[in-house]
Amino acid sequence: MEKKEFNQIKYQNEYNKKNYDRFELIMPKGQKEVIKQRANEAGQSLSEYINTAIAEKMAKDLKREG
Repeated sequence: MEKKEFNQIKYQNEYNKKNYDRFELIMPKGQKEVIKQRANEAGQSLSEYINTAIAEKMAKDLKREG
């Protein structure tokens, strides 16, 4: 009987597909590096930094609307 080897990359790809949405973000050339630097300074990943910024903006907008 052949032993199956665990495929970490396949597992992570399947997990991400099941639990996260993805979308493409287009910005002016060079802006990604600026945001990446800010994320690093904040101790966050690029995705975490962008998601935090979006959440803060949405919360601010809700306060204005309410």
